[in-house]
Amino acid sequence: MRDSVYSNDKGQIVDFAFTQEVVDVFPDMIRRSVMGYETMVPVTGLIAARHLGLAGHAYDLGCSLGATTLAILSQNDSEDIRVTGVDNSTAMIKGAQAAVFDKRAHFVEQDIRATDVSGANVIVLNLVLQFIDPVDRIPLLKGFRQQMHPQGILIVSEKVRHDDSRLHTLFNDTHLAWKKANGYSDLEISQKRSAIENVMKIDTEEMHQDRFAKAGFTDAHQWYRCMNWASFIVQP
Repeated sequence: MRDSVYSNDKGQIVDFAFTQEVVDVFPDMIRRSVMGYETMVPVTGLIAARHLGLAGHAYDLGCSLGATTLAILSQNDSEDIRVTGVDNSTAMIKGAQAAVFDKRAHFVEQDIRATDVSGANVIVLNLVLQFIDPVDRIPLLKGFRQQMHPQGILIVSEKVRHDDSRLHTLFNDTHLAWKKANGYSDLEISQKRSAIENVMKIDTEEMHQDRFAKAGFTDAHQWYRCMNWASFIVQP
């Protein structure tokens, strides 16, 4: 279904939330809003699937409709792997359960800050950390570091900002032009920006690297970058 959530003048804009209205159009919304998404997700799935081996356990945290879960499962044929998708949106979890027909997948409605990931071979946070209160981000990652398998990996994909104002402007302007090329109107772009500015807090790449270190991880590499979006492989 085509995203038209912000196509009409809403007058007063409320903070963005993953409501049923958003869930119904989410695949189209994210495809037309996030540059590189259609590369980021399948390659994340490939990296994760290879690391699971024959019997590993992955957590897709903030799983939305299960796109990353599907990407992982499609790249590993073992019947003994498991993928647990977690999201705090009822509508998202119901949508994921309806979309993913694989006995190796299990979906849980829960705040990821309360999720036990003990022994996880892979933890994926695709465009999730940016919606977590900044004060909770280091404690959350510390918990992952303590609970996950010693040879596990954490994959974190985020929108990032730049300290270099010229580069920041270039990338933002390019993203704006890209969304218009994908059919979004000035009204849609403006209203979506107003709705999301209070709930999505983005950091620089340097801030992410510093946070990984403070959480106890020893190795973090950016494996992907497309304008304002980056993805990191992080290891204990």
